Amino acid sequence: VRGGVANSEMVTSRAARAGLMFSYTCELVALGIWIGGLVVIIASVIPAVFNSFGMEPGGRYLTRVFDGYNRLVMAAIVVMVGAAAFRFWAATYGGMTDAVLTKAELALFGAMIVVVALIVFAIGPELAALQERAFKAQDEATRKAALNVFFRSHTIVRGLYLLNLTLGVLLLGVKVRGWVSQGTTDL
Repeated sequence: VRGGVANSEMVTSRAARAGLMFSYTCELVALGIWIGGLVVIIASVIPAVFNSFGMEPGGRYLTRVFDGYNRLVMAAIVVMVGAAAFRFWAATYGGMTDAVLTKAELALFGAMIVVVALIVFAIGPELAALQERAFKAQDEATRKAALNVFFRSHTIVRGLYLLNLTLGVLLLGVKVRGWVSQGTTDL
């Protein structure tokens, strides 16, 4: 009986370790999509679109690109929340101290979620409406005034995306530092 208990504890420990490895992998993939997707859009897609299509069709196209990116980020949030929940469980009930979520991780991830919520639910829809209003304006003076309003608001959203990129890179650094300092190479 005693050997059976030890074997089941070892199997559980192995399963928990495998779960933790899977959790870390999911976190890295989700964070990679979040950070990498934005870098690709900023560095490659935006210049290519405006150099190929012009302002109005390019602006509409980029609105759709960012809508798609925002959906990916929402999926990344779900994955990262799931991974955090598993890590919480592993640390609290599995006794895996290397699974503990740090305050820095929670603060950075929480800030990233708030920024995404501002972009997707508060400012983004209004920005799309301002863009469409500017593109549909009939006379040049109205169009110019509408574009000025759009670009002022767009500056805020652009800043929020860059803030989120910075927070994501910081979060990645915090995670890697934690993994290295805890010696999780034995996973």
